[in-house]
Amino acid sequence: MITLGLTGSIAMGKSTVAGLFRDEGIAVHDADAAVHRLMQPDGRAFAEIAAAFPDVIIDGAIDRKSLGRDVFKRPEKRTLLEGILHPMVREARQDWVRHHEAEGAALVVLDVPLLYETGTEKSCDAVVVVSASPWQQRRRAMARPGMTEQKLDAILDAQMDDAEKRRRADFVIPANYGISTSRWYVRRIIAALTERA
Repeated sequence: MITLGLTGSIAMGKSTVAGLFRDEGIAVHDADAAVHRLMQPDGRAFAEIAAAFPDVIIDGAIDRKSLGRDVFKRPEKRTLLEGILHPMVREARQDWVRHHEAEGAALVVLDVPLLYETGTEKSCDAVVVVSASPWQQRRRAMARPGMTEQKLDAILDAQMDDAEKRRRADFVIPANYGISTSRWYVRRIIAALTERA
């Protein structure tokens, strides 16, 4: 089985591309969704996060906006949060990969926003980076609810530079040209990897 890492900086179109892989029948593990599950009141990470960040617990749940504001202002708190979440996400992802391998899947996709930053590319056979022009990235990001220039800059500072991601990638999908073009790239990548397998 081939494991394909999928990544891209904020507002580059990675989630759209993940959906295109799903449309082609490829199983996709979503790291962000795994984090959401872990942070639910019944999730594995809840108790540790509540102990480390008691001020973000509101009505028995983690207030993600408060937590986000807290960790983006203070790098040491982001490191603490990542120390709680990343090992749990990694374990859940490994279980998911083993399950799909046992099911006989030829190709799976790991959708990981911080793929290179967390070293997850080491467990992938190939990596695809979704990339758009800086002006388009900023325009898309600023259209998101609650986004500010300061918050966007903090997020970008925490992510590897797009040019470096593209340099390291096996495949790059340029997300400036619409969904039809992205779908064409996705199908080409699937064909290339299936042939390689």
